[in-house]
Amino acid sequence: MYGKTGLDIELPESTTVIEPQFIPGLPDENGAIISAIRNPINSRPLREIVKAGQKVGISVCDITRPSPTSKVLPIVLKELSQIQNLDINIFIATGTHRENTIEELSEMLGSQEIIEKHRIINHRADQKDSLDFLGNTKNGIPIFLNKEWMTCDSKITMGFVEPHFFAGFSGGPKMIAPGLAGLDTIMDLHGSEMIKNSNSRWGKTYDNPIHDSIREIATKFPSDFTLDVTINKKREITSVFAGEMFSIHKEACEFVKTTAMQKVENLFDIVVTTNNGYPLDMNLYQCVKGVSAAFQITKDNGSIICAAECSDGIPNHGLFKEILTSRQSPNELLKMIEEPTYKKQDQWQVQIQSQIQKNNEIYLKSDYLSNEEIRQAHLIPVDNIEKTINNLKDKYGGNPSICVLPEGPQTIPYY
Repeated sequence: MYGKTGLDIELPESTTVIEPQFIPGLPDENGAIISAIRNPINSRPLREIVKAGQKVGISVCDITRPSPTSKVLPIVLKELSQIQNLDINIFIATGTHRENTIEELSEMLGSQEIIEKHRIINHRADQKDSLDFLGNTKNGIPIFLNKEWMTCDSKITMGFVEPHFFAGFSGGPKMIAPGLAGLDTIMDLHGSEMIKNSNSRWGKTYDNPIHDSIREIATKFPSDFTLDVTINKKREITSVFAGEMFSIHKEACEFVKTTAMQKVENLFDIVVTTNNGYPLDMNLYQCVKGVSAAFQITKDNGSIICAAECSDGIPNHGLFKEILTSRQSPNELLKMIEEPTYKKQDQWQVQIQSQIQKNNEIYLKSDYLSNEEIRQAHLIPVDNIEKTINNLKDKYGGNPSICVLPEGPQTIPYY
């Protein structure tokens, strides 16, 4: 997957290709969503929870996630027909990402009509006056959550579940924190000590210090109803889970673990990966996830080649670019980030990229970033993937072991 169109490459027959176990899309997606909402897990049906006259908040994924919100949200809104349109507030769980544009909102939410009928709130983690301080977690993380979200009488979270490179899995409680959390909360959740903990990794949600803290925040300030889905490479819905947040998230994670996490018998000299195309490969910040997936099965001193369109650049918003280009090497970046007093938004993505570069070279194929921009990001630019692999053969004795992850972080291989 590459951008919206894909990218064809030819590789030796001996190349190993690792993809998620393909699960066909549900034959009746709408029916499955309705059934899950009306027959939830460890919860009353949504219609019984939300009462007429209430103010309702719905937390949904932002544009950087391939969540099928446009399919799910209209059905949820129909189930809330007892609520006045302007009493339904749709929160875009941006975390520290930029606000989503009107065009993106139309694409994400399903129709312009939804935008016109309901209040749409792009969460801003950096606007302190839009946040409530709600105490601290047991390990001292300050809890700041969206003020308007906290005033809602009924809170609904809608997400999709996939492996996550340091929080274990997406969806579930992540739709509250970091999705609707303040910058101070997010900074501590993503602090350098948390990120470098060996349990902060793909597929692990318990005894993972990051997910444990996320779960604690969502336990203190829970949603009233959660709906999570899983998808396949065609972006079709493969399963629907609705009801009490932690019960359904656990079931969704178990389902994804059996399909998206693939065991391999050996490590590889060269791993070619993607970030699973648009919208996941919109910028280099997001593409660290695809690189991290490849890193799980790359030999020491191996090479990772990432094909990511990066139509939104590095990007220019946030501090990822500023941090990434502030030092001459990944080792210098790590030294800076791991200083006890260092704390800047987006440092976690730079830290993970730099940790990988302690052992591996990272190459990038992008149609939107210049070679100079790629070099400034401490990566090696690629014009042609086949040619790059051919040039690397001598480095690995003429016959390197090669693996391809066509869907990037949708498949998490492990050795």
